[in-house]
Amino acid sequence: MNAKSQITVTFLPEQRTASVKHGVTLLEAVRKAGIVLPTRCGGKAGCMMCKVSVERTDAAGLRPPAEAEKRKLGSLLNEGVRLACQAAVWGDVQVHIPEDPLKAAVRRRLEAARRGESEDLW
Repeated sequence: MNAKSQITVTFLPEQRTASVKHGVTLLEAVRKAGIVLPTRCGGKAGCMMCKVSVERTDAAGLRPPAEAEKRKLGSLLNEGVRLACQAAVWGDVQVHIPEDPLKAAVRRRLEAARRGESEDLW
């Protein structure tokens, strides 16, 4: 068990953090950080909507994937993809939250407007 009483989880690209106890799932940590990560299955590894990614250098900060997560993600595990509802925090870790497609489109349009470009997204 981790000797630290609190573990720091950093969520990228927003740079939000949450201090959590050993064994808390990433989904619980996401919610504590005030980030919306959609799920439909209530954290049962059924919907796969809570996919996040972790760099290999940070993988030790999470419990190794259990069978349910291995079955659902398969080869995506090799790319650092994890299910936030299944991945428990064991140490300090940085987690990449995928950007919502609508939010990404709005961000691109705003950036184009700032640059004075016309980007026809709609």
